[in-house]
Amino acid sequence: MHLLALDTSTDTLSIAVRNGAEVREHRGPGGAQASATLIPAIHALLADAGLSFDTLDAVVFGRGPGSFTGLRTACAVAQGLAFGARGGQGVPVLPIDTLLAVAEQARAEHGCTQVMAVLDARMDEVYAAAFTYQADGSWLSPEDFTLCAPQALVVPAGFTVAGNAQAAYAERLAPGAPHVQALPTAAALLRLAPALLAAGAALPAAAALPRYIRDKVAQTTEERAAAKLAAAAASATAAPITPAA
Repeated sequence: MHLLALDTSTDTLSIAVRNGAEVREHRGPGGAQASATLIPAIHALLADAGLSFDTLDAVVFGRGPGSFTGLRTACAVAQGLAFGARGGQGVPVLPIDTLLAVAEQARAEHGCTQVMAVLDARMDEVYAAAFTYQADGSWLSPEDFTLCAPQALVVPAGFTVAGNAQAAYAERLAPGAPHVQALPTAAALLRLAPALLAAGAALPAAAALPRYIRDKVAQTTEERAAAKLAAAAASATAAPITPAA
């Protein structure tokens, strides 16, 4: 299976590609820099793995929750690349929840099987969801995610808090629970992807959307421009080039 995965939901840009059993990963600064560095980094990583847009089977992205601009960038780039892949025939897009990716990364890095995944939502709030790793290798996920003040987070007994929020909120965030650092990496998305693809979770590129937990009234002019540029650049990057007559 040949997969490209990307996540720009946090301040860390994460990209990974799978060529059969081999996985290659790139991490770099996210945030405002992500829209400028994402596509060149994807090109370099695909080339390093011996892959191209014409050999991909699907494009995977972290759909949220997370940074509003980051989620729109990831979704737009994933859609553009998926539309243009395989000589313009296109490939499916697989959106995966970023909190699930946090839980999977905590399992891979720290051996956690009961995870309260938490990401900093800014504005003195956190995104959170509890996940349990099951014997069949799947994750039991909640139906809804939580958005709350850090001091309001309730952690079930036996669960480990994993994510990036403790650095921001320290003792205000579940002081009685164990904590580990974990991000929604693209490598985690790739580990989750096969089971989700087998379950039919992939979508046509046009149907892919970010997952927002906190509503935002409107995008800024800069955010709208960044999303349009990212989508256009991604589509042009993956689209086939017709030689001049």
